[in-house]
Amino acid sequence: MNKLMSMLIAAIFATASVGAFAASHGGAMSDADKAKKMEACKKMDPKSTDEKMKAECKKLMEGEKKPDAKK
Repeated sequence: MNKLMSMLIAAIFATASVGAFAASHGGAMSDADKAKKMEACKKMDPKSTDEKMKAECKKLMEGEKKPDAKK
């Protein structure tokens, strides 16, 4: 019984750690997707674009500028 309980606890921890690992790496944008998004940001009209798109474009532009500042 004690060994069974230890095995169940180990299985629960393993499942939780795999789930956390998958969740942390699931949302990364690929380079192709990032390039498409940058093109859309460059073509957007600031007057007709919603706030969510403006915020995403601003975040992408700032992310692109940061590596240049480190050089």
